[in-house]
Amino acid sequence: MTTPYNWNFPYSWPRKPVLAANVVSTTQPLAAQAGLRMMLAGGNAVDAILATAITLTLVEPVSNGIGSDLFAILWDGKELHGINASGRSPAGWSPEYFASKYPGQKGMPTRGWNTVTVPGCVSAWHILSKRFGKLPFEKLFEPAIGYGRNGFLVSPTIARQWALQAKELHVQPGYAEAFMPNGRPPSAGEIFRFPDHAATLEKIASTKGEIFYRGELAEKFEAHSTQNGGVMKASDLAAHQSDWTPPMEVGYRGYTVHELPPNGQGIVALITLGILEQFDVASFPVDSADSLHLQIEATKLAFADARRFVADMDWMDIKPEALLERDYLKSRAKLIDMKKAQDFGHGTPPKGGTVYLTAADASGMMVSLIQSNYMGFGSGIVVPGTGVSMQNRGTTFVLTPGHPNQVAAKKRPYQTIIPGFVTKDGKPVMSFGVMGGTMQPQGHSQVMVRIADYNQNPQVASDGPRYRVVQGMEVNVEGGFAGSVLETLTARGHKLTELKEGYMDFGSAQLIWKLDNGGGYFAASDPRRDGQAVGF
Repeated sequence: MTTPYNWNFPYSWPRKPVLAANVVSTTQPLAAQAGLRMMLAGGNAVDAILATAITLTLVEPVSNGIGSDLFAILWDGKELHGINASGRSPAGWSPEYFASKYPGQKGMPTRGWNTVTVPGCVSAWHILSKRFGKLPFEKLFEPAIGYGRNGFLVSPTIARQWALQAKELHVQPGYAEAFMPNGRPPSAGEIFRFPDHAATLEKIASTKGEIFYRGELAEKFEAHSTQNGGVMKASDLAAHQSDWTPPMEVGYRGYTVHELPPNGQGIVALITLGILEQFDVASFPVDSADSLHLQIEATKLAFADARRFVADMDWMDIKPEALLERDYLKSRAKLIDMKKAQDFGHGTPPKGGTVYLTAADASGMMVSLIQSNYMGFGSGIVVPGTGVSMQNRGTTFVLTPGHPNQVAAKKRPYQTIIPGFVTKDGKPVMSFGVMGGTMQPQGHSQVMVRIADYNQNPQVASDGPRYRVVQGMEVNVEGGFAGSVLETLTARGHKLTELKEGYMDFGSAQLIWKLDNGGGYFAASDPRRDGQAVGF
């Protein structure tokens, strides 16, 4: 067996990959094992990924919930499929609505019902199961329902995140009753039970998700929204539609990297890699000032375009493919000065909080999936008696008149959550993702550079220190880069902030690489979180 990378592990993290014929990798061990249970019961990678996703809504509630959105890329053994299950805004939203509701405010609210777009993950669970799964839909819910009724032990990582969010969110309707039993967030090692959540999962399982969009739950959501200053209606939920969508792609060092098209920000990773393809990145040592400077500048160029052009596809004023045209990427690459950091504006292309999880099985099926409430606990809204915490994806709209991402009715907002996938010569190579807001496309490109340019294996590509472009000249860097490297970057004009404990700032990767040995995989999980890769 040959691999395009080496098997060295130069960074000081303790985690090692799992090599097996059937694998699941995600941010929380109980959820990963829930997926593995489905495979052991005769299910495939889709069954495993869905059981993992459903369990994550309970055991990692800071990052996702039943009221999340979802995106996925799936290799069915022959071809790639993409699904966009992000929801659209309520019919009652408009620029005028927000101007009257929040006079003088320059940006969208960040919490409460006026940040909630229609949650899409429940619809995607059923659609994916119906088209590709093997097990009965109801069985996928068994682990999560068991943990909801009987409880699970809260980890130190999640307890810390939970406590930080509770300081702000305890005032949001329904939050304290659901997530602060005994008047406080649960401590590390404490058992948390959520019977309302379990009961709702049972209803979703038995109705194939219908109750969420057209039944009892939809009616409860409308009533709670109306009582608390929102305009979400049951009719908004009934109008939800998840869409199958072909992934976009860009070539990089012989690989093809796939991301879903807007309204997601996966195109940022593709633009970044398309710019880096114009340079001999491998000529600079890994983690060197020149390598980092080049990657940072390419990332800034990509975000400058995304912030101007990316929105709901029906509202964009260019075709997203225009941002990936080779000549355009070359023109953007020419703007990079290797001696000086810059604050780039957008170009003129030719007209034309979150959980990530991945699974693969012995039949060759591979799934890359991400679901999220966005900020920690999303909107902070928890609908009483349901256990449903609502996302706050609407906060990523803008109020700028004429901008393609300006808030409007029945519109998808700019989304940060992105699943990634890599092929080579039309065959699957890797399903992967790096959760964490604007870190996600940056994480995707950094992982690809480490693998394709520096021959690092997927676990090491996850372990290596990361940078995160913030805005303007501001860049956060993780502990682990040499002091001399940071000094050189500062001298070039980068405004660096080193965050040694920035586990929430630099994301969390999960990666599954298909080994060239007739059916096995290399599964890696990021050591920055509780994540776990499991397999058999």
